[in-house]
Amino acid sequence: MPDLSEAVRILQQVKLFQGLDHTALATVANAARVVQVKPPTYFFRQGSNAETMYVLQRGRVRLSQAGPEGHEVLLRLIGPGQIFGPTATLQDRLYPVSAQAMRRCHALAWEGRTMVRLMEAHPRIALNTIEDLAAHVQELRERYLELATQRVERRVAHALLRLADQVGWRSEEGTMIDVALSRQDLAEMTGTTLYTVSRTLRRWQRYGLVKAGRQRVTLLQAHKLVAIAEDRPITVRPDVSRAHPGR
Repeated sequence: MPDLSEAVRILQQVKLFQGLDHTALATVANAARVVQVKPPTYFFRQGSNAETMYVLQRGRVRLSQAGPEGHEVLLRLIGPGQIFGPTATLQDRLYPVSAQAMRRCHALAWEGRTMVRLMEAHPRIALNTIEDLAAHVQELRERYLELATQRVERRVAHALLRLADQVGWRSEEGTMIDVALSRQDLAEMTGTTLYTVSRTLRRWQRYGLVKAGRQRVTLLQAHKLVAIAEDRPITVRPDVSRAHPGR
């Protein structure tokens, strides 16, 4: 059984349960079980029977999808207070993605049939589910349009801003994307090559827009990345301190 007060606090952050009062949230929390997963273990794999829905309490989860050759492409990063595996609420479905722990994870878990019963008892959950699915469809549509119509710089800016929104946190320098993020991950997310992503990040670092390590990216001037994503002109100058770190 989950710690009820902590579980209710987490559920209050989840869009799926917005509009429920404390009593209803406590009922939902009591119906959950706690799952602990260590990296690099998977919560579930693409193509397996969709039986369980999760809300992450602590940790980070990577959602990926295998391509035709079996290589996994990063689709989304899940942080505390976010839901994953909602396909379990639909009958006879398979998971369309894989969910892998990136850090030690604690999650609340509901069997699909249990969540369906909760939806019947609390119709607000079902309405929120429809709204959430509609938002995901819209996000997929926007990402498809990005890949089909936008130049690479805009696509990379969009991807970094999405990741910052999902798992970013404020540091003294800017917004750090708080996961191990490789350039290959970014290339696959944006439909381009490793070389192009590396070249783009080097250029942005030269102009002081980002700080890019081997597997970490910090957005130093997020507002300028927003302008790039929206195809608005920006003024940039080389950051001499970064171009010549020894000075």
